[in-house]
Amino acid sequence: MPTLIFKLNSHLYLRDPQNTLLGQKIIEASVDLIDRLGFEQFNFKKLAEEIDSTEASIYRYFENKHRLLLYLIGWYWSWLEYRIDLFTSSLTDPKEKLKACLRVIAEKKSYDSTFEFIDEEALHRIVVAELDKAYLTKQVDSDNKEGLFGGFKSLCKKIAEWVAQVNPNYPSPHALVSTLLLAAKQQIFFADHLPTLTNIGKGENRYLKLEIFLNTVLFNSIQE
Repeated sequence: MPTLIFKLNSHLYLRDPQNTLLGQKIIEASVDLIDRLGFEQFNFKKLAEEIDSTEASIYRYFENKHRLLLYLIGWYWSWLEYRIDLFTSSLTDPKEKLKACLRVIAEKKSYDSTFEFIDEEALHRIVVAELDKAYLTKQVDSDNKEGLFGGFKSLCKKIAEWVAQVNPNYPSPHALVSTLLLAAKQQIFFADHLPTLTNIGKGENRYLKLEIFLNTVLFNSIQE
């Protein structure tokens, strides 16, 4: 079992996959398949074949593939908040916390050995490509009532509080932070697929360019 387990909303799953070897295998293979095939082409039959198990065993963990996607994205936001906490825990100046936070958001994602059953680099690609499918649905209001977007909301709340500390008079900290988090993934998507909609390019320095862009938008917006 992993040494660190994120507490995710229990409505995301029927049985938390973090707590069993089969569950971790389901998560590991799901990330790989969705990354390779895309969410539309992904299904539980293919997943069962990938892990040499049955669809019934997967349905004991997740109601359907949409809940599985919400679980993966929720796990990603929890992991990102965990990373931000690591890099800001020793800082006291909210401006420095925001700068460190944006660095973590913009940086190239890589495998985190703390969680052996998830490839965070592949999971980040899924978030970049598939995030909109999590909430641009007919059932978004009922999903929200069940708290299925809690990971994203928690991260927004944390960063918005630092924004309010820097400038208590800034009227829209939550709107600004949620916009920046979405922009971070959109700019990477645009760079890969719609390059005329961004300026960060495809080179390795695009992560630094993204960080500079996020900093510029944030601090220009909240300056007094």
